[in-house]
Amino acid sequence: MDRTRRRALQAGLALAGAALLPAAARERSHRAPIASTRSGRVLGLRDAVDGAADVLVFKGLPYGADTASTRFQPPRPEIPWRGVRDATRFGMHAPQNGELAPGGEDCLVLNVWTPALRDRAQRPVLVYIHGGAYNTGAGSDPLYDGVRLCRRGDVVVVTVNHRLNLFGYLHLGEFDTACADSGNVGQLDLIAALRWVREHAAEFGGDPGNVTVFGQSGGGAKIATLMAMPDAAGLFHRAMTMSGQQVTAAGPRAAAQRASLFLDALGLAPDRLDALRTLPIATLLQAAKTRDPSRVEDMSLYFGPVLDGRRLPRHPFHPDAPPQSAGIPMIIGNTRDETRAFLGNDPANHALTWAQLPERLRRHQYVDLPVETVIAEYRRLHPDWTPSRIFFAATTAGRSWRGAVQEAEARARQGAPTWVYQLDFPSPLDDGRFGAMHTLDIPLVFDTLRQPGSRTGDGPDAQRVCDAMSGALLAFARSGDPNHAGLPHWPRYDLDRRATMLFDVDSRVEDDPRGGERRLYERAPYVQRGTF
Repeated sequence: MDRTRRRALQAGLALAGAALLPAAARERSHRAPIASTRSGRVLGLRDAVDGAADVLVFKGLPYGADTASTRFQPPRPEIPWRGVRDATRFGMHAPQNGELAPGGEDCLVLNVWTPALRDRAQRPVLVYIHGGAYNTGAGSDPLYDGVRLCRRGDVVVVTVNHRLNLFGYLHLGEFDTACADSGNVGQLDLIAALRWVREHAAEFGGDPGNVTVFGQSGGGAKIATLMAMPDAAGLFHRAMTMSGQQVTAAGPRAAAQRASLFLDALGLAPDRLDALRTLPIATLLQAAKTRDPSRVEDMSLYFGPVLDGRRLPRHPFHPDAPPQSAGIPMIIGNTRDETRAFLGNDPANHALTWAQLPERLRRHQYVDLPVETVIAEYRRLHPDWTPSRIFFAATTAGRSWRGAVQEAEARARQGAPTWVYQLDFPSPLDDGRFGAMHTLDIPLVFDTLRQPGSRTGDGPDAQRVCDAMSGALLAFARSGDPNHAGLPHWPRYDLDRRATMLFDVDSRVEDDPRGGERRLYERAPYVQRGTF
C-alpha cells in the first residue's frame, strides 16, 4: 500500500468502539437500516451512488471477540450486546507499524455493502481481503469502498480486518504447545470471518452458497493460503488474486528461528512466553522491526503463514496445486510494472546506465541468477530497451510475477478452471513514470477511480479499463467465468497456449505474453522469498 493511500485511510478512520445507539438517535435515524446478527441488532447507513437507489452500509461489525486477552490463540466468538449497536463507523484496525500505527487488538471486524436486507435475492457475495504483506493494512481503505461495485453488479461486498504481523503469524509452537496455532491465527481470523459471512449472507441479501474471495498483494497471498487450509474448505466458491501469490509457506524451523530473533529483541527466553501476553503493543511492534537475515533487502522480520502440520498441513502451491481447491474457479493476475510502485520513487532508477545496471539489479533481484546472464537475455529479447526498463521488468519478473506463473501452471496441470490476466494500462499520473504499477488494479476492480489514493486518473480511458475489469469480477462472481460482453473471449489458462488477458484501453488476449522472461527465470528454482 503506498503512502498516499495510507494517509488517506488514516485520516478517514473513525474511532473504534461498540457504542450502542441512544434512543433519541435511533428515532432520528428511523430510515437507517437495521440488521440482525447472531450477537445483536446493528444500525447502518444509506449511501447513494450516481443518483441510483441507496446502498445499505454496515461498518465495524464484530465477527470475533477482542483478542487482547487471547494473544496468539485462535479467534473466539464476539460477545453479544443488548439494544442496537452503531454500525456507521469503521472499527479498529490490527496493530501494526507504519502510518496506521499502532492500531488495537479488538480488530476482528468487517464491513458490508448491500442493495437490500432479507429480500431473498440470493446475490453473489464478494469478500475482499486487504493487502499489506501480512504486516499492514485495513479493510476500511477508501479504495475498497464497496458502494459502486455493489450497485454496478447487484452484489453484496464485504471487507475484513484481521490480526497481522507478529499478532497473527508469530510461530511460537516450537516453544510452547499451548501456542501451537500462533503462526496461523491471522488466517484463522479470516476463516472465522468467512464463517460469519456464510451464517449472515441471507440477512444481508446474499447467497451463502456463492461466495467469492478476492484480494490484492498480501490479500491474494492470504487467499492462496486459504485454498490449502482444511478449515477453509467449503467457505468460498470462487477466488481472484491480484498481484498476490503464496507458493510456499514459512517452514517451521525458519519460522521458529524468526520467533527466536523476535524474543531476543525483547530480551525474553523461550521459557518466558507468558510475558508476551501482557507486553504493550508498541513494545512488540518495535521488536518486530528486527532485520530478517534471510532477505536480500534490509527488511524487518518476515511474518506469514506457517507450515505447522496442523492448520496448514502443506505448502499452498508446492509441489502442486492444493487438491481441496481443484473445483474452485480462480483468476490469477499481476500488473506489468509491479516494482515501479516500490522502486520508481528513486529518480536514479529511471536514469540507469549500462554500467550501473548490474549492481542495481543484484541488489533488487530475488532470483539467484547471474545478473550478467539476466541482462544479456533481456537485451537479446528487447534490443531497444533502456537499462532502466530492463531493471523494472527484471525486478518484476523475479519477484511477484514468477509466483503467479507457478500457481497458474500448477492449476493447469491439475485441470482446475483458471484464468490469467496482466494489467497493461499505465497510470497517467507523474508523467507516466510508474506505468502499470503494483496496486493500480484495485480502483479498476472496485470502480473507485475518484477515491483518495487512486493512481488511475478518472478519465475515459481509465473508466474503460475499469468497466472491463470490474465487469470481469462481477461476471466471475455470478457464474464462475469472467467473460462478459465488454471483453474479447478470455480462454482458460493451459500449458499449451498460456492465454492471458491483457487489460488496457483496448483489452486483448495474448498467448504466453512474457514467454522469454518465463523461460529465463525457469533456470533457477523458485522459493517464495521470506519463507525459508
